[in-house]
Amino acid sequence: MNPHSFRYLYTVPMMTVGAFLIAAGFNLFLIPHQLLSGGVSGISMMIGYITGGNIAWLYFILNVPLLLWGWFAIGRRFIMWSIYAVIASTLLLEFIPIIKIADDIVLGAVFGGIMVGFGSGLTLRYGGSSGGFDIIASIITRKRDLPIGMIIFILNGAVIALLVAFTKNWDSALYSLLSIFSAGKVVDLIHVRHIKLTAFIVTTKTDELLAKLLSHPRGITIIKTRGAYSSADRDMLMTVRTKYELAELSKIVTTIDPRAFINIVETVGVIGDFTKPKD
Repeated sequence: MNPHSFRYLYTVPMMTVGAFLIAAGFNLFLIPHQLLSGGVSGISMMIGYITGGNIAWLYFILNVPLLLWGWFAIGRRFIMWSIYAVIASTLLLEFIPIIKIADDIVLGAVFGGIMVGFGSGLTLRYGGSSGGFDIIASIITRKRDLPIGMIIFILNGAVIALLVAFTKNWDSALYSLLSIFSAGKVVDLIHVRHIKLTAFIVTTKTDELLAKLLSHPRGITIIKTRGAYSSADRDMLMTVRTKYELAELSKIVTTIDPRAFINIVETVGVIGDFTKPKD
């Protein structure tokens, strides 16, 4: 099977699940309490609450200019999947009825935020976004190594400020902020590209590993080591990867050298570019 076709087999379902969770979070938890999710969706909700307009189609229309910006600023593959997620979310918002699942507004805010955050995190993890401020945050994180969930939270905070300015309703704004914070934390749990790990790989098959690992845009440093017990000389490869890339790295190493020793430690910070130097 073509690798691209195989990738679609799991990307399409995961994008659809992400869109479903977003739509369910809106219609079952947030909209019944007239809370905002922040970002473009929050603006859509605000306009819908005030004018009685269709929130689903407002969400779609407001996403169009951001998708066009992302097409030129990020790349076609990311935006194509984002377009799919936005269209799927719009249709599911029309399909899922607006029902108040939780009578308690706090539960509505928290669980609505968790569902929206989980859905947004899935779409980001599998190569797209749910549109709106996710696209802006993705553009920022390509230039700055920052947590995407916190960027979305800060951008959405501006929307809450607008809500307070127009409605003077602090209770609704604070509950909405709780929902947005919950969503941002869940996004960061799922979308882990910004979390750095350092892998120390002790191996006797240096050349074979380098031939495979150097195809990846991350740098590798070779450190000469000697076993204290065996006195045998070994090479230790040191490389910094994102947590998202860890599974692929482990699979490559264990496939080429099943006896390799791998020590993985969390990296607090990286100063300088940790990608492979260009020739």
